[in-house]
This record gives sequence, structure tokens and C-alpha cells, in this order.
Amino acid sequence: MTKVLFVVSAADRWTLNDGTEHPSGYWGEELAMPHKIFSEAGWEITIATPGGKPPTLDRLSMSRTAGLPGKLREVGRYLDSIRAELDTPRPLDEIDPADYDLVFYPGGHGPMEDLAHDEVSGALLTRVLRSGRPLALLCHAPAATLAARNADGSWPFAGYRMTGLSNTEEKLNSFGRKAPWLLEDRLREEGADYVKARLPLLPFVVVDRNLYTGQNPMSSERLAKRLVSDLNDR
Repeated sequence: MTKVLFVVSAADRWTLNDGTEHPSGYWGEELAMPHKIFSEAGWEITIATPGGKPPTLDRLSMSRTAGLPGKLREVGRYLDSIRAELDTPRPLDEIDPADYDLVFYPGGHGPMEDLAHDEVSGALLTRVLRSGRPLALLCHAPAATLAARNADGSWPFAGYRMTGLSNTEEKLNSFGRKAPWLLEDRLREEGADYVKARLPLLPFVVVDRNLYTGQNPMSSERLAKRLVSDLNDR
């Protein structure tokens, strides 16, 4: 059976550049839909967070601006159905990534607050990337790669073609212009070959070697289905 590790932010806020704290966490669709698709494929899923803290759902991800009513109801029902898993995550520092066939990071602004600076997550990402096993990061989750470092201090993701939430998409949020930094900018600065869809808010998935990335929440299902197809082919 294919085993999947979901690494989820434990943050419940995002600190903006004016010092205010925007309530945040994980984005509902980005966790729910891949989890659902992987479960329907018969895969075994483990959820882990920094410190084993139950993750916080970003309520904005369930608002009318986040998607069509039918999709939001589907996401909400599914999150309710896995509530026990979400309430009892594994502590990330107890995880051996070699036990999993796939490591998956859903987004939301939470990773910008904690995973972008989390050394345990950074070491896990470095190890999985080097192993050749599939590693997937969605929307804001590539922020977690900023904590990854090789032994010589270099960034292991340098030169990888990848995507993540674009500057344009971030600034569509009313609070986005208060961002302390923008993901697209930071990935480019670190040395990623960052690419994005021609227009914002369209599904867009990039695969480079064993690294899979999705640009935005609308990419959740496309990314998950691509992973199911590729891992089943193996």
C-alpha cells in the first residue's frame, strides 16, 4: 500500500509587515481534496505538524470568495469526516520520511509563518528531495523549502523548475500588500526556476524530477490526480 505523509502547518496566524496578525492556518481545499483523492486510491495517509499541534483551518478558505458553494460544501464535509486525524497529528520531529512513498505539503498562509523557518521540516524536505521519492508542495507550501539547506549551506531546490502562489495572486487578497515577503520573489531569489500559469487563479502543476508543485488552490485536484497517476505507473 502506498503511504503518504501530509506535513501541515501548525500556525494559526500570519504576521504582516505592519505587525498585525492575520488569522490563518491551512487552506481547506488544499488539504481536503488531495486527501480525498489519495484515500479513494487506497493510499494510507499520516498527518504530521510541528510539535504535533492540531492544525487550524483558515476560515477564509471556507468563505464565499474561496470557491463555488458546492465545492465548499464538499470540502467542509470531507474535513469533518477526517476530524479525528486532524485532531491527533504526529509530531513532525518523530517522523522518518523513509517510511513514506510520498510527502505532501498543503498550503494556506500558515507555512509562511512557521514552516518557512522550521529546521525539522527543512531537513525532512532536503532528505526527501535527495532520496528521489516524490515530494509535492501546493500553493504557499513551497515556502517551507526556504528552511531547507544542504550541509554546505546551499539551497537544495536551486535550479528546480517549480511553481507556487504568484505575486499577482497574493496581491488579490485585501491584506496581501502587507505581506512581509512574497513567495514568488523569494523562490526566484533562492535560485528556483519559478514558472506560473499565463493567467492567475488557473490550475497549474509543474513536475521536475521528483518535485511536484501546484500554483494555487485551484491546482489541488490536478496535482493530486497527477501524483496518483505517476505513482500507480511506478
